[in-house]
Amino acid sequence: MTNQPLGDPKVLIDIVRTEMPFGKYQGRKLCDVPTYYLEWFYAQGWPKGRIGVLLETLFVIRTEGLHEILDELKRRYGQDR
Repeated sequence: MTNQPLGDPKVLIDIVRTEMPFGKYQGRKLCDVPTYYLEWFYAQGWPKGRIGVLLETLFVIRTEGLHEILDELKRRYGQDR
């Protein structure tokens, strides 16, 4: 992963709390954005900044079959607190 800052545990929580700020899925939680949309970013290039880090991390979680961890994170942190 190119954008991932090492050792930032908040990344996973932010994936379930942050809304997509632009595009077709604007307003939807990042964790609910379809995989094909992430694949498009993978091919075209990740957005700059924090949103790119979050989307790239989510892509890795999905492609490595680790999506179950998102279910637990949604239960714990999915609601804005």
